[in-house]
Amino acid sequence: MALANITAAVNATMRAVLWEGNPYSVSVANVPRPTIVNATDAIVKISRAAICGSDLHIYRGTNAGPPTPWILGHEGIGYVSEVGEGVGHLSVDDAVIIPFATAEGHAHIGLTTQLYGVYGNGGSMGGTQAEYIRVPFADDGLIPIPAPQNSTAVPMSASLANDYLMLSDIFATGWEALDYAGFKPGDSVAIFGAGPVGLMALHAARIRGASRVYSVDYVADRLKLAEEHGAIPIDFRASDPVEQILRREPGGVARSIDAVGYEQVNRNLSVQSDVIIHNMLAVTMTGGGMGTVGVYAASGPNSPEAPRASTVNTSTNFSLAQMFSNQLKWEAGPSDPIGLAPELVALVASRVATPGFIVSDTISIEDAPAAYARFERHEITKAVIAFD
Repeated sequence: MALANITAAVNATMRAVLWEGNPYSVSVANVPRPTIVNATDAIVKISRAAICGSDLHIYRGTNAGPPTPWILGHEGIGYVSEVGEGVGHLSVDDAVIIPFATAEGHAHIGLTTQLYGVYGNGGSMGGTQAEYIRVPFADDGLIPIPAPQNSTAVPMSASLANDYLMLSDIFATGWEALDYAGFKPGDSVAIFGAGPVGLMALHAARIRGASRVYSVDYVADRLKLAEEHGAIPIDFRASDPVEQILRREPGGVARSIDAVGYEQVNRNLSVQSDVIIHNMLAVTMTGGGMGTVGVYAASGPNSPEAPRASTVNTSTNFSLAQMFSNQLKWEAGPSDPIGLAPELVALVASRVATPGFIVSDTISIEDAPAAYARFERHEITKAVIAFD
C-alpha cells in the first residue's frame, strides 16, 4: 500500500451514534474509523444496525460505564472489509452477524470485565451504530451468514437482512429465555414485556410448540402485535395481570419470562424493579420454571457516565420458602448468540423463523437521535439503521 493510502486509512473517519453522558440525548458525529490492531482482528462494514431496548438504559442515564463519549449499539450485520493476518476462516466480502457478546474464552483479555454487552458499552470495543466496527478474535466472534443456494450474486433482501440482524441479540435472547425457564413443547408461557425481547420470546415459543402464550404489557400497539403473532394479550393497567392469567390458568403457567429488566414499571407506570419477579412467582405453577433475560444493572451513585443511576434500585425481597415449596426453577442472565447460532441461522435460512417482523422503522444514521426519542415514547417497536 502506498504511503499516501496508509495515511488516508489512518486518518479516515466515519459517522457514528454517540453517548456523551446527557440523559435522553444521543448525537451523531464523525469519529476515527477503526483499523486492524491485532492479527486476529477483522473490520466489518456495517450494513444494518438496530437500536435495542437495553440501549435505552444508557440513553436514560441509568447504566454505568467507562468515561464518555462512546459509540452505541451492539446489534449489527455487515460485510468483512479487512482481516488481520491471523484470521483463517473469514474472507473479505463475507456476510456476517456481529453478536453482542464476545466469544467464549476471550473475556480474560481485559477488553471487558463481563462476558457480555461488550459492544456499545464504552471502552475500546466500539459499537455497531456506526459505519465500521473492529471485531477482535474474528474467527470466533463473528457468525457467517449463508449465501443463497442459487447464487452468491443475489443481494440479500431487506426483510431477510432484518431476520439475520435479530440473531445478533434479541432473537437469541428470546430463545434462551425459554431455555432458562426449562421450556418443553406443549408448555404454557407468560411473557412479561411485549417489547422487542418479549416479542422474540413469543416468536420462539410459537416455533417451539407452546400451547398458550400470554403477553403482558400496557402499550396497545405492542399488545396488538403480540396478539397478531399468537399471544393472549394481558394489559396490566386494565387489572392485576396475575389475576388475569390465573383466571385462565388456575394452576398457573408452566413457564414465565422477564423480558423487561430493571426499568420495568408498575401499574402506576412508576419504575419498580421487582414487579415482574413477584408476578412470575405468583403465576408459575408448582414445578415450573422462570427465565430472566431483561437486563439488570447494579444501582449505584450518579456519575458522569450514568447521571441518573441513583434513581434505580434493583434490590428486592422474596420468599425462598415459596421457591422451595413450589419447586421452582429460576435462571437469569444474558444469552449466547454464538452458541445458538447454528440452530437459529438454520431456522432463518429455512424461513421457519422470521424475527424481522418486529422491525417497524428503517432509518438513516442521521435520524438516530429522533428514533431514540420515539423509541423511548413507545412510538417505535424496533428501529433499524440501514447503511446499505
